[in-house]
Amino acid sequence: MIKKVLALLVLVGLASLASPAFAEEDIFTITQQAGYTEALEINKPKASIVIDGTHGQILWNENPDMAREPASISKMMTVFLVFDAIKEGKLTLDTTIKATENDQAISQLYAISNSKIVAGVDYPVKELLKMVTVPSSNVATVMLANAISENDAGAFVRSMNAKAQKIGMKQTSFYNCSGASAASFDGLYNPAGFDPYGSNISTARDLATMVFYLVNDHPEVLEFTNKPNVTTMTGTPYEESFETYNYSLPGAKYGIEGVDGLKTGSGPSSAFNYIATAKRGNTRLIEVILGVGDWSDQNGEYYRHPFGNALLEKAFKEYEYQLVLPKGSHTIDGKDIQLAEDFYAVTKKDAQPVVSIQDDQLVLDQGLDQAADTMPKLATSYKSIERTQPLKEAKRPSLPETLGKTASTMNEPFHLIAIVVIGLVSLLISLLLPAKKSIGSTRRKQSSSLVLLFRIIGMLCLFSAAGLFLLNIFK
Repeated sequence: MIKKVLALLVLVGLASLASPAFAEEDIFTITQQAGYTEALEINKPKASIVIDGTHGQILWNENPDMAREPASISKMMTVFLVFDAIKEGKLTLDTTIKATENDQAISQLYAISNSKIVAGVDYPVKELLKMVTVPSSNVATVMLANAISENDAGAFVRSMNAKAQKIGMKQTSFYNCSGASAASFDGLYNPAGFDPYGSNISTARDLATMVFYLVNDHPEVLEFTNKPNVTTMTGTPYEESFETYNYSLPGAKYGIEGVDGLKTGSGPSSAFNYIATAKRGNTRLIEVILGVGDWSDQNGEYYRHPFGNALLEKAFKEYEYQLVLPKGSHTIDGKDIQLAEDFYAVTKKDAQPVVSIQDDQLVLDQGLDQAADTMPKLATSYKSIERTQPLKEAKRPSLPETLGKTASTMNEPFHLIAIVVIGLVSLLISLLLPAKKSIGSTRRKQSSSLVLLFRIIGMLCLFSAAGLFLLNIFK
């Protein structure tokens, strides 16, 4: 019985030691501790990830490879391909796209998110991008996709999947350009070769990878995602104003410092999702929050932001983009190198960065994985420096060298000679002190004590001189 009680106490003790560590890394606890007491555990994300925007290091993750439906977050891959086309010179932000009767019909499908489109009207690309990124317009997404693919919806979806594979999204499959199944367009949108009832599938890791490359390749995308309110087609009869669903943007309901995009998405089987980017100083973070709440509770569009905000605050508190090694000459792993530029990276604030030479590069290793193997390595190039005076292996001095040192030691240090003289004088005094017997015993004791004292002084001086002599020879 006593053994059972002791075993139980041990288990309780171990549990009490383990629970704080678990609680510290639990997203619900982190959110509560950040002050979002309205957040409920039942609504916490099914998957989440935070990466740094410079090298894609994973700073936080929970179920990053769980397959989920990203819903309207899918539209950002369409946006990505639009900016690629702009970069390639195929169109510009001012290029106009004439709306068709088909486009107008899609805009009138109220079961999916939309904006008003009127057949025959020319819509600039930049206005359609506003409609895609803020009110999540499905018709604007289809119009942009058709403009790039010459109205070949199937070809465009294939290009989405090809882009995903190229940038390292290994667990993503696109069936449509917007996140709404093709079947929900009532026959007005049909990507050939793809199941019309198929749902786009991705993971938190893959979506973070997509945003990483989108923001790094096309930072101008943030100009379309960083405002809580936008107006499209300003000054025309087709003007519309929209409020963002990304409530983490400054000025919105859950706005926090530094957030400048990017996109939300929700649906019956995906629940509520969002991706956000934020920058403070030179530190950029990217996060993905998937599967918050339940579609039956439409307030889920608010529930997702406290979880995301809490993770961003935690990451900004612990990590920072900072100097790893300044430009100039350094000795790393016994090798002299020259850096032409300062080496920067996002590193933990309270940790000393560890660098090493690997494969002819200077590498930073923090023990953090990157979201995709396509991301830039935490490394920089260097130039080797040849020593002008190579280090020589130490060797014992030869006999002539020893004799030379002996002569030098004997000729130069005055203090060594002084110690020897003091030692010899002390010994001489000990010999000259009267040693004859006297009448009183006290006088005899005093004489013996003085003799002993001078002998000790003399011997100490001589031994010290000998030690210094040897040190000078063999140092």
